[in-house]
Amino acid sequence: MLENLGKLWAAVQDNVVFLLVCAAVFAGVFAVALALEKLWLKPPKQSPARRAAYVGIFAAIAAVLMYAEFALPFAPFFYELDFSEVPVLICSFSLGPVAGVVCEFVKEVLKLLLKGTSTAFVGDLANFVVGCSFVLPASVVYFANKTKKGAIIGMGVGTAVMTVFGSLFNAVYLLPAFSVLYGMPLDAIVAIGTDVNGAINSVSTLVLFAVVPFNLLKGVVVSVITFLLYKHIERLLRMR
Repeated sequence: MLENLGKLWAAVQDNVVFLLVCAAVFAGVFAVALALEKLWLKPPKQSPARRAAYVGIFAAIAAVLMYAEFALPFAPFFYELDFSEVPVLICSFSLGPVAGVVCEFVKEVLKLLLKGTSTAFVGDLANFVVGCSFVLPASVVYFANKTKKGAIIGMGVGTAVMTVFGSLFNAVYLLPAFSVLYGMPLDAIVAIGTDVNGAINSVSTLVLFAVVPFNLLKGVVVSVITFLLYKHIERLLRMR
């Protein structure tokens, strides 16, 4: 009885700590975006109501796009490609980095309300943080040089940052946190990767052969789609 209570208390503590980490991460990312926007960038001025409406629309589209997930042959099943970053990136390019971060957050909240979580919320934190590591640098570079070349460079920088940061974040925090909160040993997680690719035999090789190419592919695909769609959507926003 006491042993079960001890395990329950330990699980509660782990979840509380994880929630505090989530709150701190959101606050930190938002503060960085706000500081960059206020001190350096000059996003378009709009009424708070219209700005909130646009962010809500883009976030809703992104949440719906999260239903269309695609497994990749080189990665375990819990790494699935979706296109939800496209509307978030368009929102960032249209309204600025702060709007992009808020859009990313609202997207995750809507996804949790619609689909729930199958990863003990670790995957949801990963989507938010890794998504911000892409749209935040991309939008900052674009607003510093609002040209087609600036957009391409921004998306290239965002892809590079997401690939490096997202991979390190998986190795250092996300995979260990998933192991603790989901109750699955790291060896079992690695074994799922081994079934996909025999070269995967540790956390580091899982990140190298699955997470790195996954983030790189996602950044490239999202960038190409955004490049093709952004100007058409921006014209519609200006008309509104």
